[in-house]
Amino acid sequence: MALFNRANLNSLFLLSHYYYKFATVTVRLKTRERTLLSSTMMQEKIRKSSEKKTESSNVKSNTFETAIANRRDQACRSILVQVYSLNSQDDLQNYCAQFGNILSMHHYKKDKQHNHILVEFKNIVSVNEIISSASFMDGDLITPVKSSVFWFRKGQLRHKKNNQKKIILSTENGCTYPTEKDILKFLQNAKSVSGQIIKLYEILKLSDLETRLRFHTAHHLEQYFSRLFQNTKVLPFGSSLNGFGRKRCDLDLVLVSDNIEEVNIYTYIKNKSASRLVFHTKPMKLSERHETKEFMRILASVMQHFISGVHNVRKILEARVPIIKFHYEYTNIECDLTTTNMTAVYMSELLYLYGEIDWRVRPLVTVIRKWAKSQEITSDVPGQWITNFSLSLLVLFYLQQKDILPSLKLLKTYATHDDMRCTETGIDCTFLRDLEKLPAEFKYKSNQDNLESLLYGFFEYISTFDFHTQGMCIREGVPVRKPSRSALHITNPLETTLNVCKNVNIYELNRITEKAHDAVYMLETTDKSRNSNWGLMALLNMKENDIMDMVDGNKRKEQSISDYSEDYSHEISEVNEVDINQPKKKKTDII
Repeated sequence: MALFNRANLNSLFLLSHYYYKFATVTVRLKTRERTLLSSTMMQEKIRKSSEKKTESSNVKSNTFETAIANRRDQACRSILVQVYSLNSQDDLQNYCAQFGNILSMHHYKKDKQHNHILVEFKNIVSVNEIISSASFMDGDLITPVKSSVFWFRKGQLRHKKNNQKKIILSTENGCTYPTEKDILKFLQNAKSVSGQIIKLYEILKLSDLETRLRFHTAHHLEQYFSRLFQNTKVLPFGSSLNGFGRKRCDLDLVLVSDNIEEVNIYTYIKNKSASRLVFHTKPMKLSERHETKEFMRILASVMQHFISGVHNVRKILEARVPIIKFHYEYTNIECDLTTTNMTAVYMSELLYLYGEIDWRVRPLVTVIRKWAKSQEITSDVPGQWITNFSLSLLVLFYLQQKDILPSLKLLKTYATHDDMRCTETGIDCTFLRDLEKLPAEFKYKSNQDNLESLLYGFFEYISTFDFHTQGMCIREGVPVRKPSRSALHITNPLETTLNVCKNVNIYELNRITEKAHDAVYMLETTDKSRNSNWGLMALLNMKENDIMDMVDGNKRKEQSISDYSEDYSHEISEVNEVDINQPKKKKTDII
Protein backbone atom coordinates (compact mmCIF):
# COMPACT_ATOMS: atom_id res chain seq x y z
CA MET A 1 0.00 0.00 0.00
CA ALA A 2 2.83 2.37 0.87
CA LEU A 3 4.52 1.58 -2.43
CA PHE A 4 1.28 2.31 -4.29
CA ASN A 5 0.90 5.70 -2.57
CA ARG A 6 4.53 6.58 -3.26
CA ALA A 7 4.05 5.79 -6.96
CA ASN A 8 0.99 8.00 -7.04
CA LEU A 9 2.84 10.90 -5.45
CA ASN A 10 5.73 10.55 -7.89
CA SER A 11 3.37 10.58 -10.86
CA LEU A 12 1.53 13.63 -9.60
CA PHE A 13 4.81 15.43 -8.88
CA LEU A 14 6.06 14.85 -12.43
CA LEU A 15 2.71 15.84 -13.84
CA SER A 16 2.67 19.08 -11.88
CA HIS A 17 6.22 19.83 -13.00
CA TYR A 18 5.36 19.57 -16.68
CA TYR A 19 2.02 21.26 -16.32
CA TYR A 20 3.53 24.46 -14.95
CA LYS A 21 5.91 24.49 -17.88
CA PHE A 22 3.07 23.93 -20.27
CA ALA A 23 0.90 26.59 -18.61
CA THR A 24 3.47 29.34 -19.18
CA VAL A 25 3.10 29.05 -22.94
CA THR A 26 -0.60 28.18 -23.20
CA VAL A 27 -2.65 30.61 -25.22
CA ARG A 28 -4.22 33.60 -23.52
CA LEU A 29 -7.55 34.09 -25.19
CA LYS A 30 -8.25 37.72 -25.91
CA THR A 31 -10.44 39.00 -23.12
CA ARG A 32 -13.20 41.41 -23.84
CA GLU A 33 -15.96 42.55 -21.55
CA ARG A 34 -18.73 41.75 -24.03
CA THR A 35 -17.87 38.03 -24.15
CA LEU A 36 -16.32 37.33 -20.73
CA LEU A 37 -16.91 33.63 -20.16
CA SER A 38 -17.32 33.44 -16.45
CA SER A 39 -18.06 36.79 -14.98
CA THR A 40 -20.79 36.82 -12.40
CA MET A 41 -22.93 38.96 -14.67
CA MET A 42 -22.77 36.35 -17.43
CA GLN A 43 -23.76 33.51 -15.11
CA GLU A 44 -26.57 35.56 -13.58
CA LYS A 45 -27.89 36.39 -17.05
CA ILE A 46 -27.87 32.72 -18.02
CA ARG A 47 -29.68 31.69 -14.84
CA LYS A 48 -32.38 34.31 -15.36
CA SER A 49 -32.92 32.98 -18.87
CA SER A 50 -33.14 29.46 -17.47
CA GLU A 51 -36.05 30.48 -15.24
CA LYS A 52 -38.07 31.37 -18.32
CA LYS A 53 -37.21 28.22 -20.26
CA THR A 54 -36.76 24.68 -19.09
CA GLU A 55 -33.79 24.18 -21.35
CA SER A 56 -31.21 26.92 -21.10
CA SER A 57 -29.72 25.81 -24.42
CA ASN A 58 -32.69 27.48 -26.12
CA VAL A 59 -31.27 30.88 -25.25
CA LYS A 60 -30.22 32.56 -28.48
CA SER A 61 -26.50 33.28 -28.61
CA ASN A 62 -25.13 36.01 -30.81
CA THR A 63 -21.58 34.71 -30.93
CA PHE A 64 -19.67 31.45 -30.77
CA GLU A 65 -18.09 32.48 -27.48
CA THR A 66 -21.37 33.18 -25.70
CA ALA A 67 -22.77 29.88 -27.00
CA ILE A 68 -19.78 28.09 -25.46
CA ALA A 69 -20.23 30.06 -22.21
CA ASN A 70 -23.88 29.01 -22.02
CA ARG A 71 -23.07 25.34 -22.50
CA ARG A 72 -20.16 25.38 -20.04
CA ASP A 73 -22.35 27.00 -17.40
CA GLN A 74 -25.02 24.40 -18.11
CA ALA A 75 -22.50 21.60 -17.59
CA CYS A 76 -21.32 23.10 -14.29
CA ARG A 77 -24.92 23.03 -13.02
CA SER A 78 -25.55 19.40 -14.02
CA ILE A 79 -24.83 15.96 -12.59
CA LEU A 80 -24.85 12.59 -14.37
CA VAL A 81 -26.43 9.72 -12.44
CA GLN A 82 -26.46 6.05 -13.35
CA VAL A 83 -29.80 4.52 -12.32
CA TYR A 84 -31.25 1.03 -12.33
CA SER A 85 -33.97 1.90 -14.84
CA LEU A 86 -36.15 4.73 -16.09
CA ASN A 87 -38.50 3.99 -13.18
CA SER A 88 -35.94 5.55 -10.83
CA GLN A 89 -36.67 9.02 -12.16
CA ASP A 90 -39.22 10.04 -9.51
CA ASP A 91 -37.11 8.76 -6.64
CA LEU A 92 -34.02 10.49 -8.03
CA GLN A 93 -35.89 13.78 -8.44
CA ASN A 94 -37.23 13.64 -4.89
CA TYR A 95 -33.75 13.03 -3.55
CA CYS A 96 -32.03 15.71 -5.64
CA ALA A 97 -34.74 18.33 -5.05
CA GLN A 98 -33.66 18.67 -1.42
CA PHE A 99 -30.44 20.26 -2.67
CA GLY A 100 -32.08 22.88 -4.91
CA ASN A 101 -34.41 23.59 -7.82
CA ILE A 102 -34.13 21.23 -10.80
CA LEU A 103 -34.50 22.75 -14.26
CA SER A 104 -34.51 19.62 -16.42
CA MET A 105 -33.84 15.88 -16.47
CA HIS A 106 -32.70 13.85 -19.49
CA HIS A 107 -32.64 10.06 -19.75
CA TYR A 108 -30.57 7.92 -22.11
CA LYS A 109 -29.29 4.38 -22.39
CA LYS A 110 -25.65 3.64 -23.07
CA ASP A 111 -26.75 0.09 -23.90
CA LYS A 112 -29.64 -2.18 -22.93
CA GLN A 113 -28.47 -2.46 -19.31
CA HIS A 114 -26.99 0.93 -18.42
CA ASN A 115 -29.42 3.80 -17.79
CA HIS A 116 -28.30 7.36 -17.05
CA ILE A 117 -30.13 10.54 -16.15
CA LEU A 118 -28.58 13.99 -16.61
CA VAL A 119 -29.98 16.37 -13.98
CA GLU A 120 -29.65 20.12 -14.52
CA PHE A 121 -30.01 22.40 -11.48
CA LYS A 122 -30.80 26.08 -11.38
CA ASN A 123 -27.74 26.89 -9.31
CA ILE A 124 -24.22 25.47 -9.15
CA VAL A 125 -24.42 25.60 -5.34
CA SER A 126 -26.79 22.62 -5.50
CA VAL A 127 -24.21 20.58 -7.39
CA ASN A 128 -21.49 21.47 -4.89
CA GLU A 129 -23.72 20.40 -2.00
CA ILE A 130 -24.46 17.07 -3.68
CA ILE A 131 -20.77 16.44 -4.27
CA SER A 132 -20.03 17.24 -0.62
CA SER A 133 -22.74 14.88 0.66
CA ALA A 134 -22.00 11.93 -1.67
CA SER A 135 -20.02 8.92 -0.49
CA PHE A 136 -17.54 6.49 -1.99
CA MET A 137 -18.00 2.77 -2.61
CA ASP A 138 -16.88 0.31 0.01
CA GLY A 139 -14.68 -2.64 -0.82
CA ASP A 140 -11.73 -2.79 -3.20
CA LEU A 141 -9.03 -0.18 -3.35
CA ILE A 142 -10.25 2.87 -5.25
CA THR A 143 -8.99 6.32 -6.13
CA PRO A 144 -11.17 8.60 -3.98
CA VAL A 145 -11.61 11.60 -6.29
CA LYS A 146 -14.89 13.53 -6.31
CA SER A 147 -16.74 14.49 -9.49
CA SER A 148 -20.27 15.14 -10.78
CA VAL A 149 -20.84 11.51 -11.88
CA PHE A 150 -22.72 9.22 -9.47
CA TRP A 151 -24.47 5.92 -8.87
CA PHE A 152 -27.99 6.10 -7.42
CA ARG A 153 -28.42 3.31 -4.91
CA LYS A 154 -31.47 2.16 -3.01
CA GLY A 155 -32.01 4.00 0.24
CA GLN A 156 -34.10 3.62 3.36
CA LEU A 157 -33.97 7.25 4.50
CA ARG A 158 -36.94 9.49 3.93
CA HIS A 159 -36.26 12.50 1.76
CA LYS A 160 -36.83 16.00 3.00
CA LYS A 161 -40.07 17.55 1.79
CA ASN A 162 -39.79 20.06 -1.04
CA ASN A 163 -42.26 22.18 -2.93
CA GLN A 164 -40.93 21.55 -6.41
CA LYS A 165 -43.39 20.20 -8.96
CA LYS A 166 -42.65 16.94 -10.68
CA ILE A 167 -40.21 17.35 -13.55
CA ILE A 168 -41.30 15.78 -16.83
CA LEU A 169 -38.35 14.21 -18.62
CA SER A 170 -37.08 16.55 -21.32
CA THR A 171 -35.53 13.54 -23.05
CA GLU A 172 -36.45 9.87 -22.74
CA ASN A 173 -34.27 7.12 -24.24
CA GLY A 174 -32.09 9.78 -25.82
CA CYS A 175 -28.85 9.27 -27.78
CA THR A 176 -30.40 6.66 -30.08
CA TYR A 177 -28.76 6.25 -33.45
CA PRO A 178 -31.04 5.80 -36.48
CA THR A 179 -30.55 2.63 -38.49
CA GLU A 180 -30.18 2.65 -42.26
CA LYS A 181 -33.72 1.31 -42.41
CA ASP A 182 -34.97 4.31 -40.38
CA ILE A 183 -33.12 6.73 -42.66
CA LEU A 184 -34.51 5.03 -45.75
CA LYS A 185 -38.05 5.37 -44.42
CA PHE A 186 -37.62 9.10 -43.78
CA LEU A 187 -36.13 9.68 -47.22
CA GLN A 188 -38.92 7.77 -48.95
CA ASN A 189 -41.54 9.97 -47.31
CA ALA A 190 -39.93 13.20 -48.52
CA LYS A 191 -41.51 15.03 -51.45
CA SER A 192 -38.31 16.25 -53.11
CA VAL A 193 -34.54 15.89 -53.03
CA SER A 194 -34.33 19.16 -51.08
CA GLY A 195 -36.76 17.68 -48.57
CA GLN A 196 -34.62 14.55 -48.32
CA ILE A 197 -31.53 16.64 -47.57
CA ILE A 198 -33.31 18.50 -44.78
CA LYS A 199 -34.66 15.25 -43.28
CA LEU A 200 -31.23 13.62 -43.41
CA TYR A 201 -29.68 16.60 -41.66
CA GLU A 202 -32.37 16.59 -38.94
CA ILE A 203 -31.89 12.85 -38.36
CA LEU A 204 -28.09 12.92 -38.13
CA LYS A 205 -27.37 16.21 -36.34
CA LEU A 206 -26.46 16.24 -32.65
CA SER A 207 -29.44 16.61 -30.34
CA ASP A 208 -29.56 18.94 -27.35
CA LEU A 209 -28.87 16.03 -24.98
CA GLU A 210 -25.91 14.84 -27.02
CA THR A 211 -24.44 18.35 -26.93
CA ARG A 212 -25.03 18.52 -23.17
CA LEU A 213 -23.22 15.21 -22.68
CA ARG A 214 -20.23 16.42 -24.68
CA PHE A 215 -19.88 19.45 -22.48
CA HIS A 216 -20.39 17.24 -19.44
CA THR A 217 -17.49 15.05 -20.63
CA ALA A 218 -15.25 18.12 -20.89
CA HIS A 219 -16.39 19.36 -17.48
CA HIS A 220 -15.75 15.96 -15.87
CA LEU A 221 -12.13 16.00 -17.05
CA GLU A 222 -11.82 19.62 -15.99
CA GLN A 223 -12.94 18.72 -12.47
CA TYR A 224 -10.06 16.28 -12.13
CA PHE A 225 -7.38 18.42 -13.78
CA SER A 226 -8.34 21.56 -11.82
CA ARG A 227 -7.70 19.71 -8.56
CA LEU A 228 -4.16 18.97 -9.70
CA PHE A 229 -3.49 22.35 -11.32
CA GLN A 230 -4.92 25.78 -10.69
CA ASN A 231 -6.70 27.71 -13.47
CA THR A 232 -7.19 24.86 -15.92
CA LYS A 233 -10.10 24.30 -18.25
CA VAL A 234 -11.01 21.74 -20.92
CA LEU A 235 -12.72 23.12 -24.03
CA PRO A 236 -14.58 21.10 -26.66
CA PHE A 237 -13.95 22.07 -30.28
CA GLY A 238 -14.32 20.65 -33.78
CA SER A 239 -17.46 19.25 -35.34
CA SER A 240 -19.18 18.85 -31.97
CA LEU A 241 -19.40 22.64 -31.78
CA ASN A 242 -19.34 24.04 -35.31
CA GLY A 243 -22.65 22.41 -36.26
CA PHE A 244 -21.22 20.02 -38.85
CA GLY A 245 -20.96 17.08 -36.47
CA ARG A 246 -23.35 14.17 -36.53
CA LYS A 247 -24.38 11.53 -34.03
CA ARG A 248 -21.55 9.43 -32.62
CA CYS A 249 -18.80 11.64 -34.02
CA ASP A 250 -15.61 11.92 -31.97
CA LEU A 251 -15.27 14.63 -29.35
CA ASP A 252 -12.23 16.92 -29.68
CA LEU A 253 -10.95 18.51 -26.47
CA VAL A 254 -8.17 20.94 -25.66
CA LEU A 255 -6.59 21.47 -22.23
CA VAL A 256 -5.64 25.10 -21.70
CA SER A 257 -4.46 27.32 -18.90
CA ASP A 258 -7.13 29.74 -17.72
CA ASN A 259 -5.26 32.26 -15.62
CA ILE A 260 -6.95 35.43 -16.78
CA GLU A 261 -9.75 34.54 -19.18
CA GLU A 262 -12.43 34.31 -16.50
CA VAL A 263 -11.75 37.53 -14.64
CA ASN A 264 -11.80 41.13 -15.68
CA ILE A 265 -8.42 41.96 -17.20
CA TYR A 266 -8.08 45.19 -15.25
CA THR A 267 -8.89 43.46 -11.95
CA TYR A 268 -6.35 40.76 -12.76
CA ILE A 269 -3.59 43.27 -13.47
CA LYS A 270 -4.43 45.24 -10.35
CA ASN A 271 -4.39 42.17 -8.09
CA LYS A 272 -1.23 40.90 -9.74
CA SER A 273 0.64 44.13 -9.10
CA ALA A 274 -0.65 44.35 -5.52
CA SER A 275 0.66 40.92 -4.54
CA ARG A 276 4.22 40.85 -3.21
CA LEU A 277 4.36 37.05 -3.10
CA VAL A 278 4.95 35.30 -6.42
CA PHE A 279 4.86 31.55 -6.99
CA HIS A 280 8.04 29.74 -7.92
CA THR A 281 7.51 27.86 -11.20
CA LYS A 282 9.65 26.21 -13.86
CA PRO A 283 9.38 27.88 -17.28
CA MET A 284 9.44 25.89 -20.50
CA LYS A 285 11.24 26.98 -23.64
CA LEU A 286 9.03 27.11 -26.71
CA SER A 287 11.65 25.26 -28.73
CA GLU A 288 11.60 22.25 -26.39
CA ARG A 289 8.75 20.31 -27.93
CA HIS A 290 9.75 17.20 -26.01
CA GLU A 291 8.65 18.88 -22.77
CA THR A 292 5.06 19.09 -24.00
CA LYS A 293 5.20 15.50 -25.25
CA GLU A 294 6.49 14.29 -21.91
CA PHE A 295 3.75 16.19 -20.09
CA MET A 296 1.11 14.51 -22.25
CA ARG A 297 2.72 11.10 -21.75
CA ILE A 298 2.39 11.42 -17.98
CA LEU A 299 -1.06 12.97 -18.31
CA ALA A 300 -2.22 9.94 -20.29
CA SER A 301 -1.02 7.59 -17.54
CA VAL A 302 -2.87 9.59 -14.89
CA MET A 303 -6.06 9.55 -16.98
CA GLN A 304 -5.85 5.80 -17.49
CA HIS A 305 -5.30 4.96 -13.82
CA PHE A 306 -7.09 7.66 -11.84
CA ILE A 307 -9.99 9.23 -13.79
CA SER A 308 -13.19 7.20 -13.66
CA GLY A 309 -14.92 6.52 -16.96
CA VAL A 310 -11.72 6.89 -19.01
CA HIS A 311 -10.68 3.72 -20.86
CA ASN A 312 -8.49 2.57 -23.74
CA VAL A 313 -6.05 5.47 -23.55
CA ARG A 314 -3.73 5.80 -26.56
CA LYS A 315 -0.91 8.30 -26.96
CA ILE A 316 -0.14 9.74 -30.40
CA LEU A 317 2.75 12.03 -29.60
CA GLU A 318 4.61 12.27 -32.90
CA ALA A 319 1.78 13.95 -34.81
CA ARG A 320 2.10 17.63 -35.66
CA VAL A 321 -0.27 18.28 -32.74
CA PRO A 322 0.29 15.51 -30.13
CA ILE A 323 -2.93 13.97 -28.87
CA ILE A 324 -4.32 11.52 -26.31
CA LYS A 325 -7.16 9.32 -27.58
CA PHE A 326 -9.50 7.64 -25.10
CA HIS A 327 -13.02 6.30 -24.65
CA TYR A 328 -15.34 7.97 -22.13
CA GLU A 329 -17.52 5.20 -20.75
CA TYR A 330 -20.41 7.15 -19.21
CA THR A 331 -21.42 8.91 -22.42
CA ASN A 332 -19.98 6.30 -24.80
CA ILE A 333 -17.94 8.89 -26.71
CA GLU A 334 -14.52 8.54 -28.36
CA CYS A 335 -12.41 11.55 -27.37
CA ASP A 336 -9.19 13.22 -28.53
CA LEU A 337 -7.37 15.50 -26.08
CA THR A 338 -4.74 18.04 -27.11
CA THR A 339 -2.97 20.90 -25.37
CA THR A 340 -2.29 24.48 -26.49
CA ASN A 341 -4.08 23.86 -29.80
CA MET A 342 -6.13 27.04 -29.80
CA THR A 343 -5.86 27.37 -33.58
CA ALA A 344 -8.25 24.43 -33.78
CA VAL A 345 -10.71 26.21 -31.48
CA TYR A 346 -10.66 29.31 -33.69
CA MET A 347 -11.07 27.12 -36.76
CA SER A 348 -14.16 25.63 -35.15
CA GLU A 349 -15.43 29.16 -34.58
CA LEU A 350 -14.86 30.05 -38.23
CA LEU A 351 -16.80 27.01 -39.47
CA TYR A 352 -19.55 27.73 -36.93
CA LEU A 353 -19.78 31.25 -38.31
CA TYR A 354 -20.09 29.99 -41.90
CA GLY A 355 -22.84 27.63 -40.78
CA GLU A 356 -24.72 30.52 -39.19
CA ILE A 357 -24.48 32.78 -42.25
CA ASP A 358 -26.78 30.63 -44.39
CA TRP A 359 -29.21 27.90 -43.31
CA ARG A 360 -28.34 25.77 -46.35
CA VAL A 361 -24.67 25.28 -45.37
CA ARG A 362 -25.00 22.61 -42.67
CA PRO A 363 -27.58 20.39 -44.43
CA LEU A 364 -25.47 20.46 -47.60
CA VAL A 365 -22.26 19.56 -45.74
CA THR A 366 -24.09 16.75 -43.92
CA VAL A 367 -25.42 15.08 -47.06
CA ILE A 368 -22.08 15.36 -48.89
CA ARG A 369 -20.25 13.82 -45.93
CA LYS A 370 -22.79 11.00 -45.86
CA TRP A 371 -22.38 10.51 -49.61
CA ALA A 372 -18.59 10.43 -49.30
CA LYS A 373 -18.77 7.74 -46.62
CA SER A 374 -21.23 5.62 -48.61
CA GLN A 375 -18.86 5.80 -51.61
CA GLU A 376 -15.83 4.96 -49.42
CA ILE A 377 -14.23 8.29 -50.25
CA THR A 378 -13.70 9.07 -46.55
CA SER A 379 -12.74 6.74 -43.73
CA ASP A 380 -12.77 6.64 -39.95
CA VAL A 381 -8.99 6.15 -39.91
CA PRO A 382 -6.41 8.54 -41.40
CA GLY A 383 -4.68 7.64 -44.63
CA GLN A 384 -4.30 8.71 -48.24
CA TRP A 385 -7.90 9.85 -48.60
CA ILE A 386 -9.73 13.10 -47.95
CA THR A 387 -10.95 13.83 -44.40
CA ASN A 388 -14.34 15.14 -43.35
CA PHE A 389 -12.76 18.45 -42.38
CA SER A 390 -11.17 18.87 -45.82
CA LEU A 391 -14.40 17.84 -47.49
CA SER A 392 -16.26 20.51 -45.49
CA LEU A 393 -13.80 23.15 -46.67
CA LEU A 394 -14.35 21.96 -50.24
CA VAL A 395 -18.11 22.50 -49.83
CA LEU A 396 -17.58 25.95 -48.27
CA PHE A 397 -15.31 26.92 -51.16
CA TYR A 398 -17.99 25.86 -53.65
CA LEU A 399 -20.58 27.99 -51.81
CA GLN A 400 -18.21 30.95 -52.05
CA GLN A 401 -18.23 30.52 -55.81
CA LYS A 402 -22.03 30.65 -55.68
CA ASP A 403 -21.88 33.99 -53.80
CA ILE A 404 -23.53 32.45 -50.76
CA LEU A 405 -20.58 32.67 -48.36
CA PRO A 406 -17.97 35.43 -48.02
CA SER A 407 -14.23 34.80 -48.13
CA LEU A 408 -12.21 34.86 -44.93
CA LYS A 409 -10.39 37.85 -46.37
CA LEU A 410 -13.68 39.77 -46.43
CA LEU A 411 -14.49 38.68 -42.87
CA LYS A 412 -11.09 39.99 -41.78
CA THR A 413 -11.73 43.28 -43.57
CA TYR A 414 -14.90 43.93 -41.56
CA ALA A 415 -13.38 42.76 -38.25
CA THR A 416 -13.25 45.23 -35.36
CA HIS A 417 -10.88 45.63 -32.46
CA ASP A 418 -13.05 43.26 -30.40
CA ASP A 419 -12.54 40.52 -33.01
CA MET A 420 -8.75 40.41 -32.65
CA ARG A 421 -7.42 36.95 -31.71
CA CYS A 422 -3.92 35.47 -31.82
CA THR A 423 -2.65 32.04 -30.80
CA GLU A 424 0.38 31.22 -28.68
CA THR A 425 2.38 30.57 -31.86
CA GLY A 426 1.51 33.94 -33.38
CA ILE A 427 -1.17 32.80 -35.83
CA ASP A 428 -3.61 35.60 -36.61
CA CYS A 429 -7.17 34.37 -36.08
CA THR A 430 -8.89 37.73 -36.44
CA PHE A 431 -12.15 37.80 -38.40
CA LEU A 432 -15.63 39.28 -38.06
CA ARG A 433 -17.63 37.51 -35.36
CA ASP A 434 -20.81 39.61 -35.30
CA LEU A 435 -23.00 38.54 -38.22
CA GLU A 436 -25.04 41.74 -37.95
CA LYS A 437 -22.04 43.57 -39.39
CA LEU A 438 -21.89 41.43 -42.55
CA PRO A 439 -22.18 43.24 -45.90
CA ALA A 440 -25.72 43.50 -47.24
CA GLU A 441 -25.11 41.09 -50.12
CA PHE A 442 -24.49 38.27 -47.65
CA LYS A 443 -27.44 39.19 -45.43
CA TYR A 444 -29.90 39.36 -48.30
CA LYS A 445 -28.54 36.90 -50.83
CA SER A 446 -29.30 37.06 -54.52
CA ASN A 447 -28.61 33.32 -54.76
CA GLN A 448 -31.75 31.51 -53.61
CA ASP A 449 -31.00 28.09 -55.12
CA ASN A 450 -32.65 25.22 -53.30
CA LEU A 451 -30.64 22.40 -51.75
CA GLU A 452 -31.20 20.06 -54.68
CA SER A 453 -29.73 22.59 -57.12
CA LEU A 454 -26.77 23.25 -54.83
CA LEU A 455 -26.09 19.53 -54.39
CA TYR A 456 -26.18 18.94 -58.14
CA GLY A 457 -24.01 22.02 -58.70
CA PHE A 458 -21.44 20.81 -56.17
CA PHE A 459 -20.95 17.47 -57.90
CA GLU A 460 -20.78 19.17 -61.28
CA TYR A 461 -18.25 21.71 -59.98
CA ILE A 462 -15.75 19.25 -58.51
CA SER A 463 -16.10 16.79 -61.39
CA THR A 464 -14.87 19.50 -63.78
CA PHE A 465 -12.49 21.46 -61.52
CA ASP A 466 -8.87 21.67 -62.69
CA PHE A 467 -7.20 20.04 -59.68
CA HIS A 468 -3.94 19.56 -61.60
CA THR A 469 -3.04 23.25 -61.78
CA GLN A 470 -5.34 24.93 -59.28
CA GLY A 471 -5.93 24.78 -55.57
CA MET A 472 -8.79 25.98 -53.38
CA CYS A 473 -8.43 28.78 -50.84
CA ILE A 474 -11.23 29.66 -48.42
CA ARG A 475 -9.25 32.67 -47.30
CA GLU A 476 -9.26 34.26 -50.77
CA GLY A 477 -12.54 32.74 -51.90
CA VAL A 478 -11.24 32.03 -55.41
CA PRO A 479 -9.13 29.29 -57.05
CA VAL A 480 -5.37 29.81 -56.64
CA ARG A 481 -2.38 28.43 -58.51
CA LYS A 482 -1.39 25.20 -56.80
CA PRO A 483 1.82 25.93 -54.85
CA SER A 484 2.92 22.30 -54.44
CA ARG A 485 2.98 18.96 -56.23
CA SER A 486 0.26 17.49 -54.02
CA ALA A 487 -2.58 15.89 -55.95
CA LEU A 488 -5.16 17.97 -54.08
CA HIS A 489 -4.48 21.36 -52.52
CA ILE A 490 -6.86 23.10 -50.11
CA THR A 491 -5.19 25.89 -48.17
CA ASN A 492 -5.69 25.98 -44.43
CA PRO A 493 -7.64 29.23 -43.92
CA LEU A 494 -5.75 30.21 -40.75
CA GLU A 495 -2.33 28.67 -41.36
CA THR A 496 -1.81 29.44 -45.02
CA THR A 497 1.46 27.48 -45.33
CA LEU A 498 -0.42 24.25 -44.68
CA ASN A 499 -2.25 22.10 -47.19
CA VAL A 500 -5.07 20.22 -45.44
CA CYS A 501 -5.10 17.62 -48.25
CA LYS A 502 -1.42 16.87 -48.68
CA ASN A 503 -2.07 13.27 -47.65
CA VAL A 504 -4.50 12.72 -50.58
CA ASN A 505 -2.83 10.86 -53.47
CA ILE A 506 -3.72 11.03 -57.16
CA TYR A 507 -5.66 7.75 -57.05
CA GLU A 508 -7.98 9.03 -54.34
CA LEU A 509 -8.41 12.36 -56.13
CA ASN A 510 -9.43 10.56 -59.32
CA ARG A 511 -11.94 8.52 -57.33
CA ILE A 512 -13.48 11.73 -55.94
CA THR A 513 -13.95 13.25 -59.38
CA GLU A 514 -15.25 9.97 -60.82
CA LYS A 515 -17.76 9.50 -58.02
CA ALA A 516 -18.86 13.13 -58.38
CA HIS A 517 -19.42 12.57 -62.11
CA ASP A 518 -21.46 9.45 -61.33
CA ALA A 519 -23.51 11.46 -58.81
CA VAL A 520 -24.35 14.05 -61.46
CA TYR A 521 -25.57 11.30 -63.78
CA MET A 522 -27.57 9.64 -61.01
CA LEU A 523 -29.36 12.85 -60.01
CA GLU A 524 -30.18 13.51 -63.65
CA THR A 525 -31.58 10.07 -64.42
CA THR A 526 -33.40 8.86 -61.31
CA ASP A 527 -37.14 9.31 -61.65
CA LYS A 528 -39.29 9.38 -58.52
CA SER A 529 -42.39 8.26 -60.40
CA ARG A 530 -40.71 5.14 -61.79
CA ASN A 531 -38.23 4.17 -59.09
CA SER A 532 -38.75 3.69 -55.35
CA ASN A 533 -35.05 4.42 -54.78
CA TRP A 534 -34.80 7.99 -56.02
CA GLY A 535 -32.80 11.09 -55.06
CA LEU A 536 -30.57 10.57 -52.03
CA MET A 537 -31.52 6.90 -51.75
CA ALA A 538 -29.93 6.26 -55.14
CA LEU A 539 -27.05 8.59 -54.35
CA LEU A 540 -26.27 6.81 -51.06
CA ASN A 541 -26.71 3.30 -52.51
CA MET A 542 -29.70 2.67 -50.25
CA LYS A 543 -31.93 -0.13 -51.56
CA GLU A 544 -35.03 -1.33 -49.79
CA ASN A 545 -34.39 -4.99 -50.63
CA ASP A 546 -30.95 -5.29 -49.10
CA ILE A 547 -30.99 -2.47 -46.53
CA MET A 548 -30.73 -4.94 -43.64
CA ASP A 549 -27.44 -6.22 -45.03
CA MET A 550 -25.84 -2.81 -45.31
CA VAL A 551 -23.02 -1.86 -43.01
CA ASP A 552 -22.64 1.85 -42.38
CA GLY A 553 -18.88 1.70 -42.28
CA ASN A 554 -15.75 1.51 -44.34
CA LYS A 555 -14.13 -1.92 -44.80
CA ARG A 556 -11.68 -0.78 -47.42
CA LYS A 557 -9.44 1.24 -45.17
CA GLU A 558 -8.62 -0.65 -41.99
CA GLN A 559 -4.85 -0.45 -42.08
CA SER A 560 -3.23 0.36 -38.75
CA ILE A 561 -3.07 4.03 -37.81
CA SER A 562 0.63 3.77 -37.07
CA ASP A 563 1.43 2.98 -40.71
CA TYR A 564 0.53 6.46 -41.87
CA SER A 565 2.50 9.67 -41.70
CA GLU A 566 1.38 13.26 -42.15
CA ASP A 567 -1.53 14.69 -40.23
CA TYR A 568 -4.09 13.20 -37.89
CA SER A 569 -6.91 15.55 -38.73
CA HIS A 570 -9.98 13.36 -39.41
CA GLU A 571 -12.34 15.13 -36.99
CA ILE A 572 -9.67 15.16 -34.32
CA SER A 573 -8.47 18.68 -34.82
CA GLU A 574 -9.57 21.20 -37.35
CA VAL A 575 -5.95 22.11 -38.10
CA ASN A 576 -3.76 19.06 -37.64
CA GLU A 577 -2.47 19.30 -41.20
CA VAL A 578 1.06 18.73 -42.30
CA ASP A 579 3.52 21.43 -43.17
CA ILE A 580 3.97 21.42 -46.94
CA ASN A 581 7.72 21.13 -46.70
CA GLN A 582 8.11 18.66 -43.84
CA PRO A 583 6.18 15.38 -43.58
CA LYS A 584 6.37 13.58 -40.26
CA LYS A 585 5.81 10.06 -39.00
CA LYS A 586 3.26 9.37 -36.28
CA LYS A 587 3.82 7.11 -33.32
CA THR A 588 1.04 5.40 -31.40
CA ASP A 589 1.48 4.20 -27.83
CA ILE A 590 -1.21 2.15 -26.11
CA ILE A 591 -1.43 2.12 -22.36
